[in-house]
Amino acid sequence: MAAEPQQDLDDNLEDARDAYALDDSLRAQLRAAVVSDDLNAIDALMAPLHPADIADLLEQVSPAERGAWLTLRAHVVDGEVLTELEEGLREEVLAILPDEVIAEAVRELDSDDVVDLVEDLEEDQQVQILDALNPADRAAVEVALSYPEETAGRLMQREIVAVPEHWSVGETIDHIRARAGELPEEFYHVILTDPRMKPTGYVMLGRLLASVRGTKLHDITEDSFRPIPANQPEEEVAYAFNQYHLISAPVVDDDGRLVGVITIDDAMIVLDMEAEEDLLRLAGVGEESSLSDSVWGTTKQRFPWLFVNLITSILASLVIAQFEEAIAQIVALAVLMPIVASMGGNAGTQALTVAVRAIATKDLTRSNLMRVVSREAGVGLINGAVFAVVMAAVGMVWFGSPMLGVVIAAAMVINLLVAGLAGIIVPVVLDRLRIDPALASGAFVTTVTDVVGFFAFLGLAVLLLL
Repeated sequence: MAAEPQQDLDDNLEDARDAYALDDSLRAQLRAAVVSDDLNAIDALMAPLHPADIADLLEQVSPAERGAWLTLRAHVVDGEVLTELEEGLREEVLAILPDEVIAEAVRELDSDDVVDLVEDLEEDQQVQILDALNPADRAAVEVALSYPEETAGRLMQREIVAVPEHWSVGETIDHIRARAGELPEEFYHVILTDPRMKPTGYVMLGRLLASVRGTKLHDITEDSFRPIPANQPEEEVAYAFNQYHLISAPVVDDDGRLVGVITIDDAMIVLDMEAEEDLLRLAGVGEESSLSDSVWGTTKQRFPWLFVNLITSILASLVIAQFEEAIAQIVALAVLMPIVASMGGNAGTQALTVAVRAIATKDLTRSNLMRVVSREAGVGLINGAVFAVVMAAVGMVWFGSPMLGVVIAAAMVINLLVAGLAGIIVPVVLDRLRIDPALASGAFVTTVTDVVGFFAFLGLAVLLLL
């Protein structure tokens, strides 16, 4: 049975060797190779792929196909593949892999990657991975796990290249060469420490190699040196890397002693995760939602937000209920009022998205808050005035009532103004209350725009049309 998949493989292997070509053809070839137990074909298809692409393939196939593939060729999942997998899927994959494959995979990883791998696993899976490490690596991982979640201590790697601050370039290069087998896989700076192991500066590798051997390290340190407390929240760490263009940074304990280092790749992962979480929270689908989630898992993530939206809709309906008689007398009100609420909701979402992002990047502060609020108020008034003219014309032409056009025009101005203000003020207030603005702002802003929009439109209608 292996002949046909092997022929397909021979015909298309060149296309498959593109590490970015995760197309239907590659998936079909892999599926055929798994079905026919063609181990050579599976190996040939997987060999040229980057670990991130292998992780994507594991995420994109069905659970049954994933299980069959890993049963046949578990060795394709190395440490880098495990770190690239989504957290929810990682547990499933680890449950399938043989113990010896897991042990070999985690031994390849730096301590920060092992921490990221084990911190969200069940206790039995954590023990399984920790048992696979040598005593020194296990101790480093356990120390990192002792720090609070989502802090620099969890993000750092314990493998450090540090030397005394009084050393010369020549002494440092000789030391690095002598320790070649013990060095971390990637590092960008040599950290200088005093006798108490407190970091006093660092030297970039390029500058180290470009300097003569007799040069003292403290004469070629970088101005970007910025130690990070081990208990600092990881989003603040990522902000510092982005704000100050850091490549790596030493991590210090409460006494200022060097305990680890954070590199730019880990900081950028945090930035990416924060942006993704904000996007998912704003959409109300849960901060860890993914395509590999089960039906029940996805339902549990989305149900709370749908329930909150139901409550806000009921509040808006209660406002409408106060004007039943007016709506019964003027049917056009029922036709036009969704337009007012929809425009307000869209305008509020626009301002809200800008505000949440500005809060996350620390661009929206107390010093510029009033300027931003004034700007959004101005934008709301201008947009409201423009759309008021449009809707006034619609009201007069559609329903032949100039006064109805005036009512919806006035309601449009009021609601777009309030929407702009709510989109800025609500996330700022929630942030002051230490509530994630991305998590709760959408429901509050939608409630405000719906209630104000319906009340303004129907209230003006009662005053001017009845």
